[in-house]
Amino acid sequence: MKQQDNRKSISIAWTGASGAPYGLKLVECLLQADFRVFLMISSAARVVLATEENIKLSGNPDKSQQQLSQYFDSENGELVVLGKEDWFSPPASGSAAPKQMVICPCSTGTLAAVATGMSNSLLERAADVVLKERGQLLLVPRETPFSTIHLEHMLSLSKNGATILPAAPGFYHDPKSISDLVDFLVARILDHLNVEHTLTKRWGYDPT
Repeated sequence: MKQQDNRKSISIAWTGASGAPYGLKLVECLLQADFRVFLMISSAARVVLATEENIKLSGNPDKSQQQLSQYFDSENGELVVLGKEDWFSPPASGSAAPKQMVICPCSTGTLAAVATGMSNSLLERAADVVLKERGQLLLVPRETPFSTIHLEHMLSLSKNGATILPAAPGFYHDPKSISDLVDFLVARILDHLNVEHTLTKRWGYDPT
């Protein structure tokens, strides 16, 4: 008898905004928390990943999956990389899609596509599915300044149940490195997903 897989699934998308370290750390933490991660990577995200982290991913989803599984030291089946036209994958259907999705980092182009229900790629369709099924969609935009168009799209998504969590790390925890800043933001994402972590100290935390 086939053993039942009780891992919780989540959809993650990396897009062409700056902030590749956020996306990498988020996936790392989710895999460590025993999630199955359905990962969607835009073409622009591959450019950003190569530029910011010197990770050059193949445009082939299967090869990308092999590369990233090795990078994260994940076991078979824990990380599933999907192509932009994998329409028969779980994230594309309301009857099978994970109830949680994070777009991190989220470009303003992706923001616009999701806000207007474009669904021209699996990534956009997956976000649309989570919204229509009343799931939990988090978008982590990284742009500055925001135009009125960007803000209107964020407001529209917020009104429709999405959470806008800008890539705006805090400094009150006395960060000593870029990794500390990355951990701060990823910790906030994990908090919203209700995933336990030890990335940062809680506000008012007394180590003594």
